[in-house]
Amino acid sequence: MVNAPGPPSYHQIREDLFRPLSRVSRRYMLVALIAFVVGALGLVAWTFQLRRGMGVTGLQRPVFWGVYIVDFVFWIGLSHAGTLISAILRLTDAAWRKPVTRAAEAITVFALMIGGMFPIIHLGRAWLFYWLLPYPNSRLLWPNFRSPLLWDLTAIVTYVTGSLIYLYLPLIPDVAQLADAHTTPWRRKLYRLLSLGWTGSDREWHALERAMKLMACVILAVAVSVHTVVAWDFAMAIAPMWHSTIFGPYFVAGAIFSGIAALLLAMAIIRKVLGLEAYLTRYHFDRLSKLLLLMSLLWLYFTMAENLTVWYGNETGEMPVFGARTRGPYAPYFWTMIVLNWAIPFVLLGIRRLRSIATASVAAACVVIGMWIERFVIVVPTLANPRLPAASSFYAPTWIEIAITAATFAAMAMLYMVFAKLFPIIAVWEFRPHPQGEE
Repeated sequence: MVNAPGPPSYHQIREDLFRPLSRVSRRYMLVALIAFVVGALGLVAWTFQLRRGMGVTGLQRPVFWGVYIVDFVFWIGLSHAGTLISAILRLTDAAWRKPVTRAAEAITVFALMIGGMFPIIHLGRAWLFYWLLPYPNSRLLWPNFRSPLLWDLTAIVTYVTGSLIYLYLPLIPDVAQLADAHTTPWRRKLYRLLSLGWTGSDREWHALERAMKLMACVILAVAVSVHTVVAWDFAMAIAPMWHSTIFGPYFVAGAIFSGIAALLLAMAIIRKVLGLEAYLTRYHFDRLSKLLLLMSLLWLYFTMAENLTVWYGNETGEMPVFGARTRGPYAPYFWTMIVLNWAIPFVLLGIRRLRSIATASVAAACVVIGMWIERFVIVVPTLANPRLPAASSFYAPTWIEIAITAATFAAMAMLYMVFAKLFPIIAVWEFRPHPQGEE
């Protein structure tokens, strides 16, 4: 009788998770080249915009916010992947989080970095972005503390700082191991610098655990406040279908929804490309799929509450916007959003027989696309249909905006690919038998 093989040893796990760092395939180089080219085209488009002015975009009176603000809200929302999965699961000490947390935390940092650029891209004179900085005693800067854009700046800088710390802390034990294991000189120097002299003593483990739990609490509070502030960019304006108290929780729920979808999609790609099928199992996808389905239903509730209230109220200023969304020029976006964010996930994830890694990946991709469309539906129809009917207009983005938007997705792919080659995308030390030295 042959005994069934037991679970892999810690040494085997470390070998499996460190192996992708030193292996660069032709496929990796091809994808990196494509991402670089798309990113370079976006940079060329932005340079053209800086030289010619905002007139090269599709923005015109009264639509002064377009794809750039849609991208801003989308990327900031996507950053909630790390907040929900990593912070909440770490605080609740859920055992199944181990292979998932670092992938989620990396999405948070990179999405915030990309989203934070869009207010600058949207500025007509981007080189004067420092005027937004809150230094009231300086004669050179005039921040408007009543402006939600200044609130955004403060919240996002705080969120980026906290997220970087939260990503870095769990990396310390792994980079300390890499500093001893890796033979490439520049990598060894990098890992030794980042390890901060980590020795793995009991005192260091206890301090690290306390620091991670403290940062998890802080990140949760900051994340909720950040997307609430982003919602206030709209809710504080007395504009049709914007001036609503539901926007804060609506935006937070949508951010968590899109963040889970982004994490699922990233996990599916990582699992296939890096050969981590033994660590990112169907069990993890099943757990996240159920969470995605729950958030899909919650998103549908908020969407129905927002639109049903406007329809029933039948206010003169809001009905043109509602009509433009549901049966007018923006109706294809609205109904596509409903299909992608609710109908497809409900069928693929709600029916147990259909739920698998492949269907979860398809549903997650649909949600990512659908949530970008949702932000477009929120931003554009309201501005295109102001309270004065004679001022109504139609907005369509130009190649400049499309190129810059595509470049941000390429930048996300590039950042994630570089990170996955520098650091293990799954925290190795999480699988150590007694990381705190407890017997």
